[in-house]
Amino acid sequence: MQATSHTGSRRAPTASRLSFRTGDLDEARQVIGETYYANSIAVLDREHRLDAAFDVVQLGPLTLGDMRWGTDVHLRFGDLGAYHVDIPLSGELVWRQGTRTPATANARRAAVFHPVGEPTLERWNRDCRLLAVKICTQDLLGRLEILLDRSVPTGMRLAPELDISQGPGLSWARLVALAVREMDNEHGALSQPLMAAQLQDALLTGLLLATGHRYREELDKPVRAGLPGPVKRVVDAIHAHPERPFTTTELAGIGQVGVRWLQEGFRRHVGMSPMAYLRDIRMTRVHAELRQADPAQLTVGEAAYRWGFTHLGRFADSYRTRFGELPSQTLGTP
Repeated sequence: MQATSHTGSRRAPTASRLSFRTGDLDEARQVIGETYYANSIAVLDREHRLDAAFDVVQLGPLTLGDMRWGTDVHLRFGDLGAYHVDIPLSGELVWRQGTRTPATANARRAAVFHPVGEPTLERWNRDCRLLAVKICTQDLLGRLEILLDRSVPTGMRLAPELDISQGPGLSWARLVALAVREMDNEHGALSQPLMAAQLQDALLTGLLLATGHRYREELDKPVRAGLPGPVKRVVDAIHAHPERPFTTTELAGIGQVGVRWLQEGFRRHVGMSPMAYLRDIRMTRVHAELRQADPAQLTVGEAAYRWGFTHLGRFADSYRTRFGELPSQTLGTP
């Protein structure tokens, strides 16, 4: 069934799908409250009329929406009670949560919200269209327990920003976009319970592998167990010597396969390219070293260079996206 919408009129959800378009602020507030969270909304731009368009699909514990406002708006929420990620497809979103300094989300960096701590979207720009992902807290933690094969305490914090320009973050954002597009496909994946369940699990697992959190490195262990021989040999070599200046060709030699086979093997079984995996392990090693080091005995540059990062500016930006703070802040934390 095609999701046809009309200004000021609401379409009843069919198969957990909803399309809505309105120029009325109260109607928009109501729909956001019913599909996501209770809210307050204010229009900041008096030159452009409100033209809100929401396409939302419910996929088990996930609520996925393609959203825009057509004018600059300000939104405030109470505690969300769920994890939430905003992935801009265009434009910018200025946001903060709790006492955090305002940050900007754009097509390269998504905003990640914790279930507790009141979020504020300071300015959702007129040209900002984004994918809004609401994730049930217990289901995400449950998926983590399945992957780790043990229980985990509640209250896991995800890094507040997610790099969606490359690596697993980009892959996860593309998967979210695919799920949203499928809502218009009447006989597609979302109409098939088995396929929908697999997509739901892939989205939960993908988020856990794409974001920084306290269990991120531990998640590598169960992934490695069932790897095919060539991929496992390369993964083991990377973990043994992540500081080495590996090339893709050299890694393919270690795996005793061609470069193309290795790239496809890593994409299928690890979820990222061999070089992206190498950078991810290096970043984890730097983080661990900075947490344990004496600031009087080590500099951020020394740690970065030791683990193969030669461009400190790009390193610091990637580090902040992964761990939610600058490397100098990690080093200076007692």
